[in-house]
Amino acid sequence: PYDAWPLQRGFDRFYGILEAFTNLHQPHRLIEDNRVVTTDRYPDGYFLTDDLTDRAISMIRERQASRPHQPFFLCFAHPAAHATLLAKVDDIERYRDTYTVGWDEIRRRRPARQIELGIIAAGTVLSARESNDLDGVKAWDDLTDTERLVFARYMAVYAAMVDEIDQSLGRLRDALEETGDWENTIVVYLSDNGASREGEATGTTNYFTHLAGSPDTVTLDAQRLDLIGSPQTMSHYPRGWAMAGNTPFRLFKRHTHAGGVQVPCILSWPAGLVDQGGAIRTQYAHCIDILPTVLELAGLSAPTELRGNELLGMDGMSLLDVLRDGDAAAVRREQYYENEGHRGFYRDGWEVVSNREPRTPFGDHEWELYDLRSDPSETIDLAADEPERVADLSLGWHDAAVANNVYPLDEGSGWRWLVRPPGDEVFQEPVTIWPGTPTLERIRCGALIWQRSFTVTIDVTFAGADEGVLVAHGDQGGGYSVEIRDGRAVFVHNDGGGTTAVVEMGSVAVGRQQVVLDVQAPGGTVWAVSLLVGGERGGGPFTCPMLWPMAPFSGIDVGIDRASPVDWARYETHGAFPYSGILHAVRYEPGELAPDSPGRFVDFLRDWGAKFE
Repeated sequence: PYDAWPLQRGFDRFYGILEAFTNLHQPHRLIEDNRVVTTDRYPDGYFLTDDLTDRAISMIRERQASRPHQPFFLCFAHPAAHATLLAKVDDIERYRDTYTVGWDEIRRRRPARQIELGIIAAGTVLSARESNDLDGVKAWDDLTDTERLVFARYMAVYAAMVDEIDQSLGRLRDALEETGDWENTIVVYLSDNGASREGEATGTTNYFTHLAGSPDTVTLDAQRLDLIGSPQTMSHYPRGWAMAGNTPFRLFKRHTHAGGVQVPCILSWPAGLVDQGGAIRTQYAHCIDILPTVLELAGLSAPTELRGNELLGMDGMSLLDVLRDGDAAAVRREQYYENEGHRGFYRDGWEVVSNREPRTPFGDHEWELYDLRSDPSETIDLAADEPERVADLSLGWHDAAVANNVYPLDEGSGWRWLVRPPGDEVFQEPVTIWPGTPTLERIRCGALIWQRSFTVTIDVTFAGADEGVLVAHGDQGGGYSVEIRDGRAVFVHNDGGGTTAVVEMGSVAVGRQQVVLDVQAPGGTVWAVSLLVGGERGGGPFTCPMLWPMAPFSGIDVGIDRASPVDWARYETHGAFPYSGILHAVRYEPGELAPDSPGRFVDFLRDWGAKFE
């Protein structure tokens, strides 16, 4: 089951997360080497960026002490500044007033500084703001006072996250200098994509409910202002800040315009690139060129086989000539792009690119054409003037797409998110979980409850004064739990958007008995929740928002509520609140999908497609 985990891919050590979106204050699932790290409660002041940095430094020092002459490769992939946006209080405070001037003013100021630093050429035109309904950004001056207050806070948190990455890099450099490795260490520092639009027009204090199409309101976010960036919110800034972050380019992450794909890349090697310190290169390059470049710098050849299996050749090209000579010709002449149906193709300074509207026909009519040599910010569309060039570059994209298995394209319906491997069907079968089991993995847990009815049968002995969590699923981004408090069964539901409901569901009798959580999904993305205690209906039905598509983001705990809690108020007084009595087992039994569950359409498409097999 671990054949794609880091150690199986050649690393000697690993520490971190294997997916994004985690709570940096209270990570949902840390991995060390090939095992899950079980943490009941993170210490006060814990922050993942610091923890990862500590571990990286420890690995460097361990290698230096035990094998000082052996070269090392360290891949440090920060979860920051990916969604969700979280940072430490002191770092946020430093930027509290920095962004109150708004995204338009920040965007106006940045080109001059970029030109001064040599990042963009003098004369580069600042692209106009997007004005269509899908991508448009309001002028800062047109926002309400409340919107400006909340939106500035979002950006302060993002800036603090980036600051914390800088602090991390500084600590790593200090450690390498301490061990004597800095001068002869190649460091490549880059981002994975342009600034993200995922917070859309107004941002959010709960990313997961936002994805489900239930964005929180700015009024609610204002009430939680000082919590933005804390472990109690899963935040993301509005796309206006992404527009500013991508200055001077157009559009955002997910797009194939420059705002989505053009990112900074810094390469340092004091001992090997002696005369190039501080130099800037403008030749076109792609991230796949980094590996062959580092291999050539290190005097190594790429392996051709692994464990007896022949490896595919590399598509990347070494950038060594460009690194050593700023006037050298670009080694990469063409490159294709595709993401979520957006397409792009670069060749010798020219580019065709599309800003696709979902669920509309594909075709050459989507292409825009830019001469990036004179117009790097994509402000003058030449497609109507040069149809032959558009056709030629469009064919280039198609040929590259065929060669690299890009088809079929994402037409924008969203069905691809519902498709799961056949092996995942086992996750929809009933499962029994015993006390002491580590937190069950979230995708496995989600299949039990997402967009469906389900029951949870809890086999428990109550001695009269026992209390604690019987079962918990989720965290501050959304979740639910069944607990015993003051002799009564309690159902807790956190909608992830700032509302936690604590519903008493009846007294618990002394002795061994079953507590049954019955959750019905009648449609309309709601649940109707009832609780049976010792065979007697304790309460309900209680109607609450259904949790999906990414919430609950933490898995199921039995007899405890680990890491990020479902109920913050209870966490502050009782922590992880382990059950003090005897808990025998918890059994989940998934029921019928909701009438309007997207999963029903997958079944329909499967049955329909089978007719043509």
